[in-house]
Amino acid sequence: MKKYELLTIFKPNLDAEEVDKAIEKINSIITEFGGNVDSVDKSGRKKLAYEIEKFRDGFFTTTVLSIPADKIAEFKRQLRLNDTILRTMFMEVSQKASV
Repeated sequence: MKKYELLTIFKPNLDAEEVDKAIEKINSIITEFGGNVDSVDKSGRKKLAYEIEKFRDGFFTTTVLSIPADKIAEFKRQLRLNDTILRTMFMEVSQKASV
């Protein structure tokens, strides 16, 4: 399994407890698909560069995870269906070259 990084922006009208529940839901989906979560970094509430769904700020979290390649499409679909998420960015973590 490859390592991936998921940047998630949650809606700002959620309180901290609701954001934690949403993060736990995403983590449970990852483990349900046979992956594992390496780390979760909550960056907190930040201002957006432009308006998204009439919101000017959002809660940013970064999750480092591993998930089987055949489950990525379904995982992304589950993220799109989550109504507490404004935006996501899902990318593969590249390995640093050894010198």
